[in-house]
Amino acid sequence: MSKVPPKSKTTTGNDSLAKPAAPAPLAIPYPVWLLVVAVFLVYSRSFGLGYTELDDTIFVREFGAWNEDVTNVFRAFGRGLFDAGKDPYYRPLFSVAMILNYQMSGDSAVGYHVVNVLLHMGAVVLFYRLCLRLGVAQVQSFVLALVFAVHPVICQAVAWIPGRNDTLLAIFVLSFMLRSLRYSKDGHRPADLLLSALFLLCAYFTKETAVFAAPAALALHIGYMGRSFRNKSLLVQYVVWVVCFGVWYGARAAATIAGSGIGTATAFADLWHRLPVVLQYLGKIFLPVNLSVFPIQKDTVLWYGIVAAIVLVAVIVLSRKGQVKAMAAAIACFFLFLMPALLVPDELNRQTFEHRLYLPLMGLLLVLPQTILLPQVGDAKKLVMVWGGVCMLFAGLNYNHQQYFNDPLVFWTQAAETSPNSAYANMMLAARLDKSEVQRSEAMFRKAYQLNPKEKYLNFYMAEVLQRKDSVLASEPYLLAEKQISDYIKCDFYMARVQMEKGDRMGAIASLERYLSRDMYDAPAHNNLLLLLLDAGQTEKARAHIAAMKQMGMTVHPAIMARAGM
Repeated sequence: MSKVPPKSKTTTGNDSLAKPAAPAPLAIPYPVWLLVVAVFLVYSRSFGLGYTELDDTIFVREFGAWNEDVTNVFRAFGRGLFDAGKDPYYRPLFSVAMILNYQMSGDSAVGYHVVNVLLHMGAVVLFYRLCLRLGVAQVQSFVLALVFAVHPVICQAVAWIPGRNDTLLAIFVLSFMLRSLRYSKDGHRPADLLLSALFLLCAYFTKETAVFAAPAALALHIGYMGRSFRNKSLLVQYVVWVVCFGVWYGARAAATIAGSGIGTATAFADLWHRLPVVLQYLGKIFLPVNLSVFPIQKDTVLWYGIVAAIVLVAVIVLSRKGQVKAMAAAIACFFLFLMPALLVPDELNRQTFEHRLYLPLMGLLLVLPQTILLPQVGDAKKLVMVWGGVCMLFAGLNYNHQQYFNDPLVFWTQAAETSPNSAYANMMLAARLDKSEVQRSEAMFRKAYQLNPKEKYLNFYMAEVLQRKDSVLASEPYLLAEKQISDYIKCDFYMARVQMEKGDRMGAIASLERYLSRDMYDAPAHNNLLLLLLDAGQTEKARAHIAAMKQMGMTVHPAIMARAGM
C-alpha cells in the first residue's frame, strides 16, 4: 500500500485559520537626507531675501566695524547685545554668530540667510534624533520632524536674519537634552555628562530662554522615560545644571549690561495680561493662516486659539490613558519654553513674535505620538499619506509667507496691515514712505502718535515732518520729548535749527557739537558748525575745527576756508 504523503502545514485545519504573518513595519529610507531636502526646498525662497530693517541692519551694517574685528568674539561675553552698557539683553553667542558670519559674507544679506537655513536644518535633524531617543517610532519621529521643518508659524525664525537666535538656541538645547538622556541610559559616561554641560552653557549664553532647558529635560526624563526624579544619574546632573546656571549668572552679572528696570510685580502683572497670548499662539500652530511679521496681542484674534484648544483637549481626552505622563511632559515643555514670551513686560517689548514658538512648538509636537492623531501602532502608510498632505499644505503657507521678509517696504506694509494698532509698525512704514508717498506718510505718523505718543523715535519723526514744512519752532516740543525718551542722536542736529530760528547762536553751536561728538563724519553738520563759529566771532575755534576735519580726511568748502583766513 502506498504511503500517504504527510499533510503540509498550510493545509491543516488549525493552520488554515492562522493569521498571516504581520508585515514588516514601515521605515522611512534616508530620513535625515529627506528632512534636509525638505528644509532646502521650503526655504529656497529665503536665499533671495534682503533686509527688513527690524534689527537686522543694526546687527550687520551698523555693527560693521564691530563685526570686522574677529577678536570681538571674546569681548561679546562682557557686554550687552545692542549696546555695551545700556542694554538688558545678554546674548553673546548670538553676537559671535553674527561676527563669524560677517567674516564670510560682509554686509551681503545672502550669506546670513544661507546660514539661517543651515541652522534650521541642524535643528530639524536634532529634533528627529530626540524623538528617536525618547522612544518614538521611526515613522512617527520622521513625521514630527517634517512638520517642524515646514511649519509656517516658525518661518520668522528662519527668514528673518535675527531669528537665528532661536534656531541657534534650539541646536544647543536639543544637543543638551540628547546628551542628558544618553548619559542616564547608556552607562553614565563622563563624556556625555561633560558634553551636556557644555551644550547647556552654550544655550545659556545664546538666549535667556535657556533657563527653562533643564526643567524641560527633567520633564522628559520623568514623563517620557519613566525615571524617578531621585534617579542617581539625575542627581548627578542636578549638580551640573546648577553649576552651569551659576557660571552663566556670574558672567552676566560681570558684564557691562543695564538692568531692565522692570520689577517682579510689574512682570507678573503683565503676565496676567499676556495669558491670552497662549491661545493666540495655539491658534497659529493649529491654523496658521493669520500670521504676521510684527504681531501684537491686541490685533491677533482669539477664535483660532479657542478652536485649537478645544481640539487639543478633545484629542487628549479621546487618546489612550496609558501615556498620560508622556503627554504631561510634552505639554510641560511647551509651557516652559513659552514662559519667557509671557514674562516679557509690555514696557520692554509689546510684540508677540512668532519666532518665539520655535522651541515651544517642539514640545507640543511631542504630544502627538501619545494621541490618536499620530499613534505609534496602526497603518503607518496611511499616517504618512495623511501627514504628508498636512506638510504639503504647511510648506505652501510657509513659502508664501516668506515673501513678507523681502525688503523693508514689503515687511512694514504687512506689519501695519496685520497690526493696525501698533504705533511702531505704522511709524516704520511711514518712515519708508516719506519720499514716495508724502501725504500717506504724514497721515501714518499722526496715526502712530495717536496710538502711542511715547513710542521710541516717533517724536523725532513728527519733528522732522514739521521742519520739512518750515514749522521749525513747532518741532521743538517733539525734539525735547524724543531726547527724554531715547536721546536719539539726530535730535541735536534738528535742535540746532530750532535754536537758530530763536536767535540762540550759542545754543545751536552746543547742539551741533553734541551731535558731532556722536556722529563725527557728518560733513554738512561740520560745515554748519564752522559757519556758526565764524558768525559768532570764534575764528580760532573754527580754525582748530578745520584742522580736526582735515585729520579725519574731510574736505572744507573754500569759501569757509577763506573766511577763516586759511
